[in-house]
Amino acid sequence: MTPAEVIAAAFAVTGGIFYLAGTVGILRFPDVQSRLHAVTKADNLGLGFLAVGLAVLAGTAEVAAKLLFIWFLALAGSATACQLIANASVDDDVTEREQADA
Repeated sequence: MTPAEVIAAAFAVTGGIFYLAGTVGILRFPDVQSRLHAVTKADNLGLGFLAVGLAVLAGTAEVAAKLLFIWFLALAGSATACQLIANASVDDDVTEREQADA
């Protein structure tokens, strides 16, 4: 393996670890806001590490720039979606316990 492949693999593994942490957060945290925080922070970092790892292997700077632009779009989209879901959960004022009792 070349040094670039080793670096890319390290970034990819790190990204996978962050994705795994976000998934565990979704399953383990008790309320909507905590789950949203876990998934948006961890998955955005995971995607960032994967994008950087792929950018290292990209043949040209143009391809690397496209990968990083995709990451930027995902950051913007997930932040917007997280804000909308959090506002809806606060507006509904429903907790997990209230849903379980119903």
